[in-house]
Amino acid sequence: MKTVQAGSSSGGARAQLAAPSPDVMAEVERLLAGRTRDVHLTGELRRLFHQRSWPQTAKIIRSWMAWMAILNVLMLAVSFVTLPRAVTAAMLLPASTLLLVAVALLFIWRNPHPYWLQRSALAVGMFLILLSVALLGFNAGGEFYERYLDVMLFVAITGIIIFSVPLPWTILIAAAAVGLYVVFQFQNPAISIWSAVNGALFFASGIIATVVARRTMTILAQKAFLLELRDRKRVADLAKANQRLEHLARTDPLTGAANRRWMKEILDDLWVRCKATPAGAALLMCDLDDFKNLNDHLGHAEGDRCLVEVARVIKGCLRQDQDRMARYGGEEFLVVLPATGERDALEVAERIRMAVEAAGLCNPTSRVSPSVTLSIGVAVKAPGAGNVSPEQLQRQADAALYLAKQAGRNQVVVHRPVVPAPLPTPGETDVPTRQNPPSGPRCEDIPATRDALPFP
Repeated sequence: MKTVQAGSSSGGARAQLAAPSPDVMAEVERLLAGRTRDVHLTGELRRLFHQRSWPQTAKIIRSWMAWMAILNVLMLAVSFVTLPRAVTAAMLLPASTLLLVAVALLFIWRNPHPYWLQRSALAVGMFLILLSVALLGFNAGGEFYERYLDVMLFVAITGIIIFSVPLPWTILIAAAAVGLYVVFQFQNPAISIWSAVNGALFFASGIIATVVARRTMTILAQKAFLLELRDRKRVADLAKANQRLEHLARTDPLTGAANRRWMKEILDDLWVRCKATPAGAALLMCDLDDFKNLNDHLGHAEGDRCLVEVARVIKGCLRQDQDRMARYGGEEFLVVLPATGERDALEVAERIRMAVEAAGLCNPTSRVSPSVTLSIGVAVKAPGAGNVSPEQLQRQADAALYLAKQAGRNQVVVHRPVVPAPLPTPGETDVPTRQNPPSGPRCEDIPATRDALPFP
């Protein structure tokens, strides 16, 4: 599984998760199927969870250390104003130690480092911070002794509850806090031994309850992470399924080319862009010659194979980044050439016709050639032409295709609009004239034997 490690930046590190492997997702499903209290991440799942939660954990630890440093400075300043100089002088060394440790941890957790290094630094740093708080009371003496031990309890509980670190490191910090409290409490000259025992039991029970709460919070966070992984996997699967459905809805299942619905979308989009930035366009209507005979004599399986191969040949003659092709009917293919004039469109059409003939696909009963051939009708929309719709251009290409079929098949015919005859001058209106009809069929003179296939 390819993963992206957490990186550093001026705004902090941001971890990105890669798509979990099937084995990891199987473990996710197994854990979610069990009880919440039994959730325990191991191996790759544990690494992913730490990678995912590190930015938030680091931000919380940095904020906590910053406030500890600020509060330490404020308390020391108040002590200098309200307490005797001898007391404040005794508090200066542990207060300075606390400040330095808090600032050092703040910078250690600023950027990602090996997990063991940062957790070790946190455990050692918390021990030194708690020791500094206890020494503040020990050096001040008197009423400050018990007060600062209570402050140490508060510092330990808040640190444990908000530091989202693994349970072994949480227990290590908790054990350090309890050990320091017991040592300093039993050295307090102002209380009896039984008061020290009661205070130590109270402190230990509070720390244990905090560790249990931290463990419950960690389990819930890990389960939320598992649910997030499962949801992301389901969303990804749904997106892939939607993409497959969209692909099936827009493509021809046999040839893989666009179908008529997708071609309509392509043409509509092209015409919108043509209005914004006027450019020409060309349509090629391609039809296999005598394809019915091929199906009747060689079978539909061979006909399907022929269609697939012809689609591949046509696609190979197009610009992959601009031109589009669709299977428009049984054996008809429609090609769209954006920003293409008549000369280039004829070259592309001729290249397609020659490539299909050169492919040598067998059609032994064809009236044109023993191999499969193609007739192509070309219609061109010139840049800046009037309101020529995609349907009108397609009908022109279809009419040109009819001419190609009528002229013997296996050829390219371009649609040319008929220019109306000029009106007679006023002096010629009374003189009867006789004009010879043009030779050969014209697109407008050919009766439509089949209507242009409408867009869906």
